[in-house]
Amino acid sequence: MPVEPPRSAAFPLQSALRILLDLLLLCFALNLVLQPLVEPDFGWHLRAGLDWLSHGLRLPDTDPYSHTMPDWRWVEHAWLTDGIVALLYRTFGAFGGLVVILWFGLVTLLAWWAAAAAAAVSRTYRLIAMVAGLWVALPFLGARTQLVSVLGFAVLLWWWPQIRQGRRQWLWGLPPFFVLWANLHGGFTAGLFLLGLLLLSSLLLRVTVDRWPAVAAWLDEPILSWERWLHLSLIVLVAALVTLLNPYGWRLHAEIYDSLTDRFMVDTLREWQPVSLQGWAGRAYGWYLAGLAVLVIGWYRRIEPVRWMLVLVMLALSLRHWRNVTLFLIVSLPLAAELLPLVTASLRRWAPILTRQPNIALGLVTLTVGGTLSSLGTDHLIHVWRSGTATEASFEETEYPIEAVRWIRHHRSELGSRVYNDYGHGGFLLWQLPGERIFIDGRMPAWHLGDRWIFRDYVELNREEAPTLVLLDRYEVDWAITQRGGPVARALESQRGWRTLYTDEKVVILRRPA
Repeated sequence: MPVEPPRSAAFPLQSALRILLDLLLLCFALNLVLQPLVEPDFGWHLRAGLDWLSHGLRLPDTDPYSHTMPDWRWVEHAWLTDGIVALLYRTFGAFGGLVVILWFGLVTLLAWWAAAAAAAVSRTYRLIAMVAGLWVALPFLGARTQLVSVLGFAVLLWWWPQIRQGRRQWLWGLPPFFVLWANLHGGFTAGLFLLGLLLLSSLLLRVTVDRWPAVAAWLDEPILSWERWLHLSLIVLVAALVTLLNPYGWRLHAEIYDSLTDRFMVDTLREWQPVSLQGWAGRAYGWYLAGLAVLVIGWYRRIEPVRWMLVLVMLALSLRHWRNVTLFLIVSLPLAAELLPLVTASLRRWAPILTRQPNIALGLVTLTVGGTLSSLGTDHLIHVWRSGTATEASFEETEYPIEAVRWIRHHRSELGSRVYNDYGHGGFLLWQLPGERIFIDGRMPAWHLGDRWIFRDYVELNREEAPTLVLLDRYEVDWAITQRGGPVARALESQRGWRTLYTDEKVVILRRPA
């Protein structure tokens, strides 16, 4: 007759394994959220924040950073985030870059944790779902101000059950929450869209139940009363109105609308393109969707129309635009976490040994997670450390032209006053060359005044077949720093009057005589 192990010995071991597994999963998540400072737009966000601090917290009326659109009334929809990041960067000196990395890592981790907290399951299942989602979201992580809005979106998702129950302290927390969000990042519109979608689906459910009362017995989610729905709608309207409390007023909303409706920008920039299975990012997202579909088909048996609409709408939006992939990962995370315990229960039924020897199964899972984490090695974290503490030197290992920037600093008098630069390097140059006015950067895809459509002109300049070099004359460009071997470099090198001053493996610098 087998001897059952004493409970005093069995349960401490199981608890220890669970704690160890949770710690390994948390380390895995930290490894994913900590990313080097290589985001193309980070440079201009940091420069804007540093200048805001040095100019007495005064925001510029027009664009101070480009010579192509200096009269554009610039609306920086992440001005407060820029200021926070710049304050951290400046305050901590040599470690400022590292603190900024940690700050963005914390924002990301909190976003995924808030979404996971919406699932009523154990911490271990939440962490497993978080790691899976973060792994898929890896191409979208780093020093990106959009992550502030991802956090706001996740907090709203976690907040919704409390709001739906009509708890006044949660309901009236929405307006101040949106005031803060509207000043941190323009993605507050995603939060308003989320609440609007939840209200619409709740309204449809309320109407359906009123028409067919028997439906209520089948549902696995609460139904808002008419009084509660109207009260919530009123507060959401107030939350939308108070977003006007920002330094730009209604111009912030107009800027966001103009950007979202600019067809040329949407059709050209990759983040607005439909999801493709080409490349690692697309395949990882495809595998995630396939895994989630297996979980839903195999174990999801709840009737939750409001959740169905939310998941399906966000799935469709994510497939339409790469930019929305992170939002769908946030929306689907609680669902994935809730289904994992059901999978575990099924495995125990299919393999009774897992019930008789739970420590063996838990130990194998812990070893698997630990082995995977170990296989990632320390190279990534070393790179993150170098990016945060020796930022300039770390750029030598990237595509950013830090070597050319060093040359420019020592030979600035040999160059002109109106530069041409590649789109992906604009923010970097603003960061590394304070006071320099650039040709274009990541702020400007939707900007146009009269016949100056700067992003369209940039695309015309970068045609592989025949770059439209006459546009350089329109903007009075007299020197250029551009990708070596790129269309602009090849075209200028073949033009009389343009002289190469510097070249390396990354870029070439050319000058046109006055």
